[in-house]
Amino acid sequence: MPYLEIEGRRCYYVGDPTREGIPVVFCHGSGGGHHHWLYQLKKLPGIINPLAVDLPGHGRSEGSPKDEVAAYREWLHIFKITTGIGSFVPAGHSLGGAIALSYTLEYPSEVRGLILVGSGARLKVLPAFLDELRQGSIPDTLIDYLYSPKTPKKMIKQSQQEIEAADPAVYLADLSACDKFDVIEELSRIKQPTLMICGDEDRLTPVKYSNFLEERLKQGNLEVIEGAGHMVMVEKPGEVTRAITQFIEEAL
Repeated sequence: MPYLEIEGRRCYYVGDPTREGIPVVFCHGSGGGHHHWLYQLKKLPGIINPLAVDLPGHGRSEGSPKDEVAAYREWLHIFKITTGIGSFVPAGHSLGGAIALSYTLEYPSEVRGLILVGSGARLKVLPAFLDELRQGSIPDTLIDYLYSPKTPKKMIKQSQQEIEAADPAVYLADLSACDKFDVIEELSRIKQPTLMICGDEDRLTPVKYSNFLEERLKQGNLEVIEGAGHMVMVEKPGEVTRAITQFIEEAL
């Protein structure tokens, strides 16, 4: 799999920037990695050229996690320039959605469309989560907020193991970035077609966040996935992939 050098650090990503198709760059959420998008990378049709990154300090990418969405945005901008993909569709989950929104506002001419999965225009974090992370531990209850009760226990157990193996500093940086993020007053500047995807049982970024985006964005389209929580692209990968495919085919 390919690496790039960004700001003197190796960046890991999956995909082929030279392939035909509309480039869609997937950004994971807090504490995550490119593996959260593996189903989409394999199953999206040929008209789409999907790439998925490990943000700095995550997965196989070197560097340190950022505590500002704008810092991740600028990193993504360098990724875009370095790969030479041209105009593209930023697609992000949660924190990744904030990065995608910020990118669209900062570099509108480079964005063909926008995909926001389990995200919002403002992403306040429970103060108790941040307090516990500052003390060096990941909240035990975090897993309860990520998945629908209908999600297979095996999937939840795997995710719990992943969380327990993570560095709390990564979650602290990411969730601090989320907590400071607020572009509510800037949404009217976004002209691109936008797809919002949200699980109907999402407790971290509930459906009302996506409803708000749909109301405020000039070309907003909302897809609510039944029986899914915050990790909707992992819980219901087929439904999410179909929604993305339809959006790209019809809106772009």
